[in-house]
Amino acid sequence: MEENFRDSIGTITEEGKRAWVFPKKPSGRFYDYRKYVSYALLAFLVAAPFIKINGHQFLMFNVVERRFNIFGLPFWPQDFHLVVVSMIIGVVFIALFTVAYGRIFCGWMCPQTIFLEMVFRRIEYWIDGDRGAQMRLDKSPWNGKKIRKRVLKWTIFFIISFLIANVFLAYLIGSDRLIQYITEGPTAHLGTMVPLLIFTAVFYFIFAWFREQVCIIACPYGRLQGVLLDDKSIVVAYDHKRGEGENGRKKFRKNEDRDALGHGDCIDCFQCVNVCPTGIDIRNGTQLECVNCTACIDECDHIMDSINKPKGLIRYASEDEILNKNKFKFTARMKGYTAVLAVLIGILIGMLFLRNEVEANILRLPGQLYERKENNIISNVYTYKLVNKTTKDIENVSFKLMSHRGTIKMVSQDTFKVPAEELTEGTLFVEINASELTGDKDKLKIAVYSGDEVIETTTTQFLGPRSYN
Repeated sequence: MEENFRDSIGTITEEGKRAWVFPKKPSGRFYDYRKYVSYALLAFLVAAPFIKINGHQFLMFNVVERRFNIFGLPFWPQDFHLVVVSMIIGVVFIALFTVAYGRIFCGWMCPQTIFLEMVFRRIEYWIDGDRGAQMRLDKSPWNGKKIRKRVLKWTIFFIISFLIANVFLAYLIGSDRLIQYITEGPTAHLGTMVPLLIFTAVFYFIFAWFREQVCIIACPYGRLQGVLLDDKSIVVAYDHKRGEGENGRKKFRKNEDRDALGHGDCIDCFQCVNVCPTGIDIRNGTQLECVNCTACIDECDHIMDSINKPKGLIRYASEDEILNKNKFKFTARMKGYTAVLAVLIGILIGMLFLRNEVEANILRLPGQLYERKENNIISNVYTYKLVNKTTKDIENVSFKLMSHRGTIKMVSQDTFKVPAEELTEGTLFVEINASELTGDKDKLKIAVYSGDEVIETTTTQFLGPRSYN
C-alpha cells in the first residue's frame, strides 16, 4: 500500500497546483437518505429567519445592534454568559459525536457540504453531465457549446449565491428589515447592498471554485479528528481484511475463483475514488480529507452487487470491529463526554429559568464624588440602564431604596415607560442622611417597580464622608 497520501493531499499535484476534482454522481440508499436530511435542513435554514414566535424572529444574530434571538427567545449582551455556555455545549456535543461516530456531521449536516453536494453539484451534473462528460468539457476548446454551458452554470451559481447571501442577511438584520429593504429598492440602502454583494462574491467563490478545499484547508474540524478519533470510533471504513485477502486486491475476471487464489473482494475498480468529492482513496484508511459522505459506500455496494459479493466492503465501522470483530460499545471516554454534556445542559436549563425578563444596572456617575446638602444629607449621582426583554411595554417604572432610609430623585419624570425589547437609560440622585451610613462605601439595594409590583432588584455603592464611619 502506498503511503505518499500521508505527505500530501489528493487535490494538489506534485507541482503544487490545484488538482480539480470531478466526482462521479453518487447514487444509492445512503445518498437518498442524505438528500432527505439535506433538503429538510435547507428548508429550515431558509425558513428560520422568517418564523416568528411571540413576535420574536426564530433565529437572529444582529451583532451590530447586539440583539439575538435563539429559538424565539430574545438574548441581550447581558445574557452573553448564556451564549458562552451554549457554545461550550455545542463544542462538547461535537466532540462526543466525533468520538463515537467520526466526522458524520460534515457529511450529513454541515451547510458547506449540503450546499455544495445537494445544490451546486447537482446543477453542475444537470448542465455539464457526469464525471466523464465534465472532464471532456474541461479539456475541450472554448467553442460555442462550452461557452453556453459555462455562462449558464456560472449565472445560476451567482443567482443562488445571491439568494444565500440574502438569507444570511435576514439572520443578521432581521427578516422584517430585509423585506423592507427589498421593497424600497437597493438604491435606498446602498450601505447594505454593498456588503450583500461582497457576501454573494464570497459564497460564489466558495461553491464555484474553492469547494472541497474549505473542508481540507480552511475548516479546523478535520484536524480535530486526529485528536478525537480512536479505534473504537465509527467511521466510513474499508474492510481491508476482507478486501485484501492474503494476496491483495485483483481486477475482476469472470468465473475466476478469487478465494482459492487468496485475493480479497476488492476488484480495484477505483469507483470509490472516482465518486469521492474530496478525491481520496478510502482504502488507505481514515484521512483528514474524508467527510464521511458515504458516497464510496453506495458505489462499492453497487459494485459488490454486480459481482455477486456481499455488501459492506466499505461501511460504517470502527477499526476495532474490522480487526477484532468487536461490536460498538459506549466506552469510558464517551461516558465522560456524556456526563460533562449532561452537566452543562443542566446548568444552561437552570440559568434559563433564572433569567430575568428585566435587567437593571445602576452605576455611580464616573468621576463624581458625593455632595453634602442641608440637614446632613449626602447625595450621589447615578446612571441607570433598564433592559426590557419582553414583548410588552413596562409602564409606570420607578425606583425605591430597600436597604436604607432615603429618597431617589429622577432627573426627568418620577415614573417612565420602558418599551418592549428596548433599553432605557437616564440619571438619578440618591439622597441619604449621613446618620444612616455605616461607612464611606455603603452597599445600596434598590428595587425597580412597575406600579406597585417589584420587577427587579439591583445593588450599587454609595459614597459618604469618612467621618461617619
